[in-house]
Amino acid sequence: MEKTIKKVTKKARKYQLAVVTQMLKLATNAFGLVAALAWNNVIKEFVDVYLKPLIGEGSGLVSLFLYALIVTALAVGITLQLSKVKETLEENRKK
Repeated sequence: MEKTIKKVTKKARKYQLAVVTQMLKLATNAFGLVAALAWNNVIKEFVDVYLKPLIGEGSGLVSLFLYALIVTALAVGITLQLSKVKETLEENRKK
């Protein structure tokens, strides 16, 4: 009987950890989405205020293209930097 209780307790702890891990992932993704939407608005406003006047008011497609380029450049740059940080942390952990 005691063995069964220990097994059930061990499984319950395993599921608790799995639930908390999943909740952490979901919360992180949700905050990431909110941050991405905030930056989306900032970049759109930047394009509207600073780039549209430079290239002309009738340039909706061009401004959207510039917006896409800015977002892509930011995404690539940030991803590369985060990858470097991760590699450094992994190397330091191995030492």
